[in-house]
Order: sequence, then C-alpha cells, then structure tokens
Amino acid sequence: MSFRRDTITKPIFAFARKVLPPMSDTEREALEAGDVWWDADLFTGNPDWLKLLKHPPATLTEEETAFLHGPVDELCAMLDEWKINWEWRDLPHEVWDFIKQKKFFGMIIPKEFGGLGFSPYAHSEVVRKISSRSLTAAVTVMVPNSLGPGELLMRFGTRAQQERWLPRLADGSDIPCFGLTSPEAGSDAAAMVDTGIICKGQFDGHEVIGLRLNWHKRYITLGPVATLLGLAFKAYDPDHLVGQQEELGITVALIPTSLPGVEIGQRHLPAMQVFQNGPNRGRDVFIPLDYIIGGEERLGQGWKMLMTALAAGRGISLPSLSAAGAAYAARTTGAYARIREQFGISIGKFEGIEEPLGRIAGTAYLLDAARRLTCAALNEGHHPAVISGIMKLQATERMRIAIDDAMDIHGGKAVIDGPQNYLGNLYRSVPVGITVEGANILTRNLIVFGQGAIRAHPHLLAEMNALRDEDQVRGLEAFDQAFWKHVGHTMANLFRAWSRSWTFGLTAPAPDAGEATGFYRQLSRYSSAFALAADLALLTLGGALKRKEMLSARLGDILSELYLLSAALKRWEEEGREAADFSALAWCMATGFKTIENRLAEICANLPNRFAGLMLKFLVQPFGARVLGPSDRVVHQCAQLILEPGAARERLTPDLSFVEDDGGRARLEKAFLLVTAAEDVSRRMHAAHLRDPQEAVLKGVITQGEAERFAAAQAAVARVIEVDDFAPEALSPIYKKPADVHQFFQDLGEQRAAS
Repeated sequence: MSFRRDTITKPIFAFARKVLPPMSDTEREALEAGDVWWDADLFTGNPDWLKLLKHPPATLTEEETAFLHGPVDELCAMLDEWKINWEWRDLPHEVWDFIKQKKFFGMIIPKEFGGLGFSPYAHSEVVRKISSRSLTAAVTVMVPNSLGPGELLMRFGTRAQQERWLPRLADGSDIPCFGLTSPEAGSDAAAMVDTGIICKGQFDGHEVIGLRLNWHKRYITLGPVATLLGLAFKAYDPDHLVGQQEELGITVALIPTSLPGVEIGQRHLPAMQVFQNGPNRGRDVFIPLDYIIGGEERLGQGWKMLMTALAAGRGISLPSLSAAGAAYAARTTGAYARIREQFGISIGKFEGIEEPLGRIAGTAYLLDAARRLTCAALNEGHHPAVISGIMKLQATERMRIAIDDAMDIHGGKAVIDGPQNYLGNLYRSVPVGITVEGANILTRNLIVFGQGAIRAHPHLLAEMNALRDEDQVRGLEAFDQAFWKHVGHTMANLFRAWSRSWTFGLTAPAPDAGEATGFYRQLSRYSSAFALAADLALLTLGGALKRKEMLSARLGDILSELYLLSAALKRWEEEGREAADFSALAWCMATGFKTIENRLAEICANLPNRFAGLMLKFLVQPFGARVLGPSDRVVHQCAQLILEPGAARERLTPDLSFVEDDGGRARLEKAFLLVTAAEDVSRRMHAAHLRDPQEAVLKGVITQGEAERFAAAQAAVARVIEVDDFAPEALSPIYKKPADVHQFFQDLGEQRAAS
C-alpha cells in the first residue's frame, strides 16, 4: 500500500491539487447542504431496487386526512379565482382570516409552538389541492411553510427565538416573508450588496451592540403584507466589536417590519398573478444581535442555513403545485376532448388529439409518482438536495408542457378569458414557477449534475476533501484510499455498462415485477451507462467540466430521468400493479428511455476528448440511440385513461378540489358524466343517421327517456363550450359608445366649417 501511495498515487495527488478549481465559501456551503438518498444509488451504476421498493410510502395521519377534507375543502369553497384575479386583486378578508384561524401558515410548525406539526407529505397534499382551485391561495399558503422565517427558526433558531416567534407565525399574528433576491443578485444570490454593519446603537431605550442594515429586495412573496421579514445580507464588523474578522459573510436575521427605516407595501404583478409580492427596502434599520436567527454565533452562516432549508422546501411546494397542474390539465382536457365534437365526432378520437392527451396523462402519472416518492424521503427525515433540485426543475418544466398541450386542445375555449375559463390563469402562471427558487436554466446547467456529481458520487467528494486538506500527508493518505476505490468503481462500471448495453439490458438485474420487470432491467442498464459517462467526463475534463454547461446539463437530464422513472415504477408497485394503469407507466418509460438514449448520444458526440467519446459510444451505445418513444398503441391507451370515466381516471387525478357551483370546471364535469352516460344513445342515433332525438323516438331507435338524457347531455355541452363576453365599458374605462363617437365627429365637422 505504501509503495502504491508513494510511487503511483503521489504524482497524481500533486497534479490534481494544482488543477483542482478553487471553491468559494458559498459553493462549498451549497454542496454541504442537505444529504443524499436514492440519487446516490443511481450514481453507483448498480441501484438496489429492493431497497427502493421496501422504502415505506408517504402516508397521512388521521388528523392530516381530516384537515385535508375539512378546512382545506372549506377554504377551496370560499375561493373564486376570477374575482380574486380580476376584481379584487387579492384574497378577500374572510379568506385571510380563515387561513390564519385554521393555522394554514403553521402547518410545518411543531405543536409545542402552536402549529399543526404536519408531515412534508401533508404539506404537499394541502398545497396540491388548493392549487387546483386557486393559485393565489396556494402560493399564499405554501410560502410560509417553505423557505422562510418559520423553517429557519425551527432548524437554527435559539430556544428563546422559537418561543417568541413560532407561536405568532403559527396563528397568523405575524405574516412572514423572506428577502433574498435583490436587483444586483438574482440567480447569483451571493452577489447581493445588502449590508449589515456591526455597531452600537439604541434599541428599546438601551445602547446595545447590533447591526445597522441597508437593503433593497424585490420579488418578495407576501412582502407587501408581511409583519416579519427574514432578511439575508452581508455582515461586516469594521470596528471589531465581535471579533477580529471584518467580512463575516451572508447572515440571516428577523426584521419586524414596524421598525423605523423599513419601507414595505408596494406590489409587483407577476405574470398577472395577484398573490402578494413586491419590493422592500431598509434604510439604516438597527437591530440587536439577538435578532440574527440562531443568535450571534450564526453570524456569517446564513448561506449554509438557506441552502439547508432549501434542500427540503424546494422538493415540496413547487413540485406539488406542478403535479396539481398536470393532474388538473389531464382531468379537464380529457373531459373536454370527450364532449367536444368537430366533423361529427368527438375530438378525442382524432390521433392528432390523442398524442397530446397521452402526453398529458403520462406526465400527470409521472409527476405525482415523483412527488410522492420525494415526500416519502422527506417524511423519513432525509433532506436530499440534489433530488429537490431535480424535482423543482423537472416538475415545473413538465407542467409547462402539459399546460401548453391542454391549451392547444381547448383552443378558443381556453383563450377567451372570463369566469368560465378554467385554464387561462394556470397558463399565465407557468413562468413564475419556472423562475423562482432557482431559475430552471441555472438549475439544469449547473446544479443538478454539478451538485449531484460531488454529493451523490460514491468517491468524488472524499477525493476533493483529501486534495483540499492543508495537511498534505494526511491528504495523500485519504486520497490514496478514495482514488483507488474510484478506479475500481469505474472499471466495474465499464464492464457492467458494456455487458448490459451490448445485450440490450438482458444481463441487467431486476426484481420480479411482472410486466414491469423489463423496465427495471433497462434502468439498471442506463444507470451503469450514466455512471461510466459521468466518470469519463470527470476524468477527461476535471474542473473544466464546470464550464461545459451543455455537457453538464445532458448528464443532469439522465440523472433526472433515472430518478423520475424510478418513482413511476415504485408508484405502479405501491398501487398494486393496476393493469389499467400500465399504459401510463409504459408511456413514462418509453419517453424517458428516449431522452436518456438521446442525451447519451449527444455526450458521446460532444466530449472534447474524442478518444473518450468514441470509447463511450462503443461501450454503451454501439448501435446508436434506438428508442423512438412510446408507440402509437401506447399513446392511444394512455389517452383513453382520461377520456373515459372510471377508476383509472380517478387514480390519475386524485384529490383535486371540486366545488359544486356554476363555474366552468363544474359545468365540464357535469357534461362529461352526462355525455358518457348517453354514449350508447348517441351511437344508435349515429348508426341510424339521425340527429334529432325526437325523430329517433318516433322511429323507435331510442326511448323517450333516452331522448331526454341525450338532450340534457347536449344542453350541458353547449354550456361548456360557451365563452364569456363583456360589455365594452366593463373592459375599457376610455370606451365611448358609437353614438358618442358619431356626435364627436359631427361637432368637429361643424367647428371646422365655422372656422
């Protein structure tokens, strides 16, 4: 061992130390945040499927279930999204009061501090159901339970801070927000110029050591109505009042918005969404040091605190909203395609419509599977930072595709706004989810694989830590152990990937999963191919891979697909291998396999080291990318899941909010049930070439009762396809009636004649 270390490893160690790129404190703290879970198994190239299948599913307690079917349903019944967005521009006062009274803001806060103490899965289910009724209400509820003062206080606050603030947050006495983004610092939040200077000042009539804060934040959700602002800023100690270091780093503190110098209340209008969001400023705001979350000892630790909290929160809120959006699109679009006729037949029977319908149904199945799996990990106490990034990125992107498809199928029905349009506002909101909590472009190109390669790879982090060890003797010893384990890992994956790829997965391991067994084999095959591709990219590019963003994005796409498809397989198993749902699973697999194979081909073609690229292609893709995506038969079967009523449709779109009113969604559900119930009547009339039900009765084709059911269905369809219109003066404050315009030009002509 000493001969290997001193003769072979030592020169490699010396070279690697020279080329290892520097890592900033913020980068290191982001990498250290959270933990790893199933993503680490995927990085091994040989995932343990039984480990995944044995992991307990996410479940609700009786109390959580009662809340979901009690206060959550009550809240949904109080919401009118059209009036909220276009008349009130806010939630009505009674809704704000109800949210506070029922402790929606305190779902994650422990019961000992007056909160509900709900699990991550319960939090997700609540956000999901409210999202299917009102995005404004969903965002209002989810933000205090995600990244913000509550989460940070629970994790890092002192006992005194927790006892003071958490009960007030739980019952809504204080409304929280969190200020991170500023004009100078968007995705690069560490570039903020907001400052906190340690100095002496007056607070509550006493001179104390504290911080004088100056900041300008924007895009702050709940900011305009917040009474307690969590603030991220850079702390400085120029007079060395707390230590010898002047630049202390990013720090997080609690700022009551009633303090002198706080400017709050202006509003943004994000993509015409009216949840409370706006800028705020602070000018020479003085706070004592004990307003720092965690107290003075947490000075300079703010970035690590934020990244740790984000590792969990990013995996709940937006993925829940996105899963709800995809399921909502599936339920409404399937129903609309079933009842809407063109050229004498239901548009859902056209293959051109079936293709996007199948995509919507498959996406809904996949996103909810991934949401449940992620919540299961969070329920068990994991904080998987890489998986949370995958979920935020992939859920919002796939929701965008599903909503676009839904809009295309609905056509003018979804374009014309009004109280009967149940899709338009969801469509407008999509860019918000794409942008917040880390823009998707940044997450895809830099975060998923960049963070995943270091955190989830079995040996890379140990190697990097050894290279950065200031004690070179100790570092060399640790590097020697990690490096040769890495070499063994790579060689094992090389032969594993080669054999699995050349046999098209036949030699890959898989559990006994019935019809789905072959899918497990293919994922085992692709996992080993991914692990080998990742190692070759790291070996040939080293630190330069950080700047090869397109390569990093492709590797991240493969890791994302492996995780999402694992979730789909686990869902199918947990739901009892429902035969009716197999088409949705098959669609997910075929679509994901196509993406994986295409990304592998692109990596092989674009690795700068052409020998490595050609070798990788020879080993894992000798015949090129061969998967074409789901077959027409699978697409057809997948579309049928949402075109017909039944248990499969209910499993695909469970627990969405439904309020019995005269809104567009309620009209659609009623028409869908009436049309499908009258299908046999319609078929007999069509076969007899009759359109008038009364004529069909006279000719004995149908009975009078059947004619009445058919007429009721047709009347219900007519109400669904109606779109809203408005009086001109209701839309334009400068509108002039035609008679007024005529009089204006007549008067103008008389004036000119007189002159």
